[in-house]
Amino acid sequence: MAFRDNEDAYVKTARYAMEIYVNEGRELKSVDDLPESLRGEIPERMRVDKAGVFVSLKINGNLRGCIGTISPTTESIAQEIFRNAVCSASEDPRFHPVRPEELPRIDVSVDVLGAPEPIDGPDSLDPRRYGVIVSYGYRRGLLLPDLEGVDTPEEQIDIAARKAGIRKSDPYKLERFEVIRHEAS
Repeated sequence: MAFRDNEDAYVKTARYAMEIYVNEGRELKSVDDLPESLRGEIPERMRVDKAGVFVSLKINGNLRGCIGTISPTTESIAQEIFRNAVCSASEDPRFHPVRPEELPRIDVSVDVLGAPEPIDGPDSLDPRRYGVIVSYGYRRGLLLPDLEGVDTPEEQIDIAARKAGIRKSDPYKLERFEVIRHEAS
């Protein structure tokens, strides 16, 4: 497995978890499962903090998989990355599972989500800075910030609502959040 020079520890961790799963069917459980060279790069925050994480996969700029968690479901950001990298490669319902021959062409990004905060409406959103969560009853749709082709808060809300099956006429609630995006530089 060859890491790319322009990837940080978050992206390398996601890439390694995805490649081990695609090539060997094995899922990582802890930072100790990483190669020693990568283990030394892992910041303390990844080992002890908890956060929602999205892992996105692209080939030639086109989405190939994206799965994430709004809030943490595991014991650490590293474990959240392991889980969501595997799910992005194998369980995104929009795509077939990633095949080994695709791995060299896949670009990986990792978004670590900040805590969501309630907002009153689109005026509190900036689609470049904030992601949005649209909720109605048990349904929740999320859209990450700074996505190509999403230029207005209204577009952002509409896409997130559609993803969750929420109609414009439903009395939905809005939350915004910031992310720290890790991707190849």
